[in-house]
Amino acid sequence: MYTLDTLPSGLRVLTAPIDGTESVTVLVLCKAGSRYETARERGISHFLEHMFFKGGKKYLNTQQVSAAIDGVGGDFNAFTGKEYAGYYVKVAHANTELACDVLSDMLLHATFPPEEIDKERGVIIEEKRMYEDTPMYRAGWDFEEMLLGDCPLGGDTIGTEDVINSVMKEDFARHKRELYTPDNSVITFAGHITREQALSLAEKFFGSLSGKTTKKAPAFTTFSDRKIWLRQKETEQAHLVLGMPGVPSLHPDHFAQKLLGIILGGNMSSRMFLRIREARGMCYYISTDVDHYLDAGIISTRAGIDQSRLPEAVKYIRHEYELCAKDGVEQEELTRAKEYLKGRITLSLEDSEERANFLGKQALLYPETFDIPSYFAHIDAVTKENVDALAARILRPDELRLVVLGKGGDETAMQKLLS
Repeated sequence: MYTLDTLPSGLRVLTAPIDGTESVTVLVLCKAGSRYETARERGISHFLEHMFFKGGKKYLNTQQVSAAIDGVGGDFNAFTGKEYAGYYVKVAHANTELACDVLSDMLLHATFPPEEIDKERGVIIEEKRMYEDTPMYRAGWDFEEMLLGDCPLGGDTIGTEDVINSVMKEDFARHKRELYTPDNSVITFAGHITREQALSLAEKFFGSLSGKTTKKAPAFTTFSDRKIWLRQKETEQAHLVLGMPGVPSLHPDHFAQKLLGIILGGNMSSRMFLRIREARGMCYYISTDVDHYLDAGIISTRAGIDQSRLPEAVKYIRHEYELCAKDGVEQEELTRAKEYLKGRITLSLEDSEERANFLGKQALLYPETFDIPSYFAHIDAVTKENVDALAARILRPDELRLVVLGKGGDETAMQKLLS
C-alpha cells in the first residue's frame, strides 16, 4: 500500500512502507526528461543531472556529496529518461534524514560552478562515445530516432556534442527554474518509514521548493515513414532491431502489449528465444522489448547475428510477428506471461529503490497510481482476445522498420526483406 499527499507548496509526497526491511530510499522524480528540450538544448537535461552532484550550499562539491553518503554505506545515483529525471539516495533507515539533507541541498541549492561544467563536458562526451561504441545501445538509439522522427522524443538523452560543449551556467539555471518545480515533481519514500515521518521530512527539506513549471513537452504526432537505417561499423556481428509502432502507456491495451512482448521475446521460454536462438542456433542474444511513452509506443526485437545470416534472421523474426498476428497466442502462453510479469515485479519490489521507482513514476506521469494488487488485477484482466486483437492490429508487415549496425549491408536487399 501507499499514501499520496500534497504539501502546501504543491509538491506531492508518496510514502510506501515495506515490512521487514531496514532500508529507506528517497527518490525525487521530475518531468524533466529529454522530450522537454528544444533542438538547441539537446542533452541539457542529462548534463543537468550530472551538475546537480557538483555541490550546493552545505555539501560544496562532489567529494562532500559522495563522502556524506559513502560514510553511512548508502547508495546514490541519478538517471535521465525521455519523460522524466530521477535522483535517489538509499540508506539504512536511521540515516533517512541525511539522505534528505543531501538530496535537498543538491536539488534546491545547486551552484553549477563554471569550472565544474567545463570538466564535466569531457566526462559526458566520453559517456556518449561509450554508448556509441556499444552496438546494442547504438542500434536501439537509431531505431527510436528512425521511428519517432525529428522530434524531442526521437532523440537520445545524451544529446549532441555541440550542446555539450556550449551549454553554460545560466542555461542550467533556466532549465532548473522551468522544470524543477513542486507542481512538476514527486518525492517518494519507500522502505522502513511511516507516512508521518515522510511528510515531516519532505516539508523540512523540500518544502521551500517553489515556482510553477513554464515548459510543456510538445505532443508526439506521427511516426516517421522511414523504414530502414543501415549504420556501417566494424563489428564481428550484425546487430539488428526489427519492429514497429505500438500503443502508448495511457492506451487501454498497455498491459496487453506488455504481455505480448513477453510472449514474443521477453524471456527464455519466449517464441523468439526458443525458435530462433535455441532451434536455429543463430544468435547469443535476442529479445523483444516494449517501450511505452505517454503518447507513443514501440515493440521491437533486437539480436546479434553473424553477418552472413542477417537476411535469414530478419526473415525468421518477421515470420514470428506475422504468425502471431495471424494465429494469435496460446492461452497457456498468456497465463505463463502473466505469472512471469507478476513474479518479476514481486521480486523487484522487495527492494526499496525499485518500489520507490515503480510507484513514483506512476504518480509523476499517469492520472492514476496503481498499488500492487491493482496493478496485478490489470494484468490478470487481459484476455487472449485482447492480445490477439492487438497483435493483429500492430504486427503488420507494412509497419515494419529495420535498423542494422555492422559491416556491409545492402539497403536494396534489406528493403526486399521488408516488402
